[in-house]
Amino acid sequence: MKKDIHPKYYPKAKVTCACGNSFTVGSTKEYIETEICHKCHPFYTGKEKMVDTLGQVQKFRARLAKKETKKSKKK
Repeated sequence: MKKDIHPKYYPKAKVTCACGNSFTVGSTKEYIETEICHKCHPFYTGKEKMVDTLGQVQKFRARLAKKETKKSKKK
């Protein structure tokens, strides 16, 4: 490795989440702030929110119907 080109490594860097959880990791930054961690992420906590895709499906069907009407008018 070349000397004096690599950033300083902090083996006990402190990570603080917006939920209040904190833990240590190895990093090139001494202190890290994050918005979501493993304690509050919906995937890991099982509190996933169902996304309403009904509007997207309706838009798709409307475009499909519009396309079909254009096809029938051409014939």
